[in-house]
Amino acid sequence: MTDKLPRRNGGDGAGSGESPMEQLLREAMSARASSITAHDLRPAEPPNRRVRRLRPVYLAAVPMFALAAALAFGLLNFRADTVADQDRSPNPAATLSASPSPTAEPTPGPTASPSAEPTAGPSPTAGPTAATTGDPGAPVAPTSSGSTSPTASSTTTSPLSPATPHTFRGVKFQIPAGWRLAADDAPGRDAICLLAPGAPQSAKFGDCAPYGAQLTSYNTAEEVEHGNWPSIGALESESGWGAQPYCPIWGNPHTVGAADQLKTVGTPVRTRDIVAGRAVRKTQWQASCNAKESFTAQLWGLPNDQVFLSAIGLKPELQAGLVSILDTMDLSGRQAPVLKPNQSDIAITFEGLTTGQQVVNNGPAVSFSVTFKNSSQSTYASVQPLVYTEEYAGTPADVVPINEGRLERLDGTVWKPLPIAPGGGMDYATLGKDASFPLAPGQSRTVKYRMTLAGANGAGVMPVTAKATLPYDGTKELVVIGERSIPVRVTK
Repeated sequence: MTDKLPRRNGGDGAGSGESPMEQLLREAMSARASSITAHDLRPAEPPNRRVRRLRPVYLAAVPMFALAAALAFGLLNFRADTVADQDRSPNPAATLSASPSPTAEPTPGPTASPSAEPTAGPSPTAGPTAATTGDPGAPVAPTSSGSTSPTASSTTTSPLSPATPHTFRGVKFQIPAGWRLAADDAPGRDAICLLAPGAPQSAKFGDCAPYGAQLTSYNTAEEVEHGNWPSIGALESESGWGAQPYCPIWGNPHTVGAADQLKTVGTPVRTRDIVAGRAVRKTQWQASCNAKESFTAQLWGLPNDQVFLSAIGLKPELQAGLVSILDTMDLSGRQAPVLKPNQSDIAITFEGLTTGQQVVNNGPAVSFSVTFKNSSQSTYASVQPLVYTEEYAGTPADVVPINEGRLERLDGTVWKPLPIAPGGGMDYATLGKDASFPLAPGQSRTVKYRMTLAGANGAGVMPVTAKATLPYDGTKELVVIGERSIPVRVTK
């Protein structure tokens, strides 16, 4: 049988069993093999930017070169892929950088495949690498734009770490990531300053306007009386943001110059909301120093607790952090200052009416009860209950703004109509005298009410307030011995 494959032992092939066609094929393959040099067998250069796939070598149509060409192509293509695989090493892991640094232009890698190598992106479980230096718990320094970022190329404004809990004079709250307490050389001060991201590193308490938010907490009647600013009265002022001749412009705070005219622009905006389960009042002013420089002043106040949060000249993009301070406030462990004797002798609780509860205009009546408990050691021969709604953003505008609707108190088996809001006089306070009751230490009394709001009221947060007073006939000062407010959300 004739061997039709190329001979593997070399030789000239001149044998009696070799046909002319076999001889031609052998000579052709020998010539093809001799054309491959040592240079052709060297490994290919490593890829610079992208692993480039070798273009397939199109086979010649001559039948006698088909097998040789296929073998040559297979050899070269295999070697190129092998080199590329060896060069495709994992990129180094990403590290935290406290400040941006110039980086080279990123080079594109090979196209993704099911068995792709690890990329430079951080993994969900990645921790600090050996290249990280300094205190691992230290906060990342804010950038010039006021935001912090895990890498130099990141543009996210999300905080890198959770907010830090802090307590000041019984007020618990969270300091947002990137914010910090200002240095203060007066330990007995009734206020602290929380500096915002982007504030100068040298900023102190006196630089809180415009670089931060001031939290004020008055603990005594003397502090409330002598506190210059802020105050509950400032919330009603047309320019309650301050009186000193100072322009709190971010990046350029300065005293009022000869060409300046510090003034309020437009009408202050007054709103109510709910903070720490209480009704909080807010006033916002727009002010200007001159034709080119202006700022926004904001003041929140919790009247019964004498707690205030203010921000004057703060940049608008830092508003979310400011509001988060307010939203995380917890006053449950704080004792409100006693401004008058016996003002908290009667503890008041609501049943059937909760903080933030929705009350619909022209909706069904809301029934609730108020319990008055004597938590003092004094015996009261007559305690007068008062319940009413306070003015809020949705109160109908009139000469005397007053909420519209119906409030009733259950006296025995009869529902007695009451004023739903104080209005401009003290008549509402005289209508509780016929429902007065005695309270010895530790005793309590529960009174039932129901309320219906009219359609003229707008949406907003409306406080429903209950007070315990001494009997009042309109001729003397109203003496309050207990007070509690529940803020509800009025909806249309």
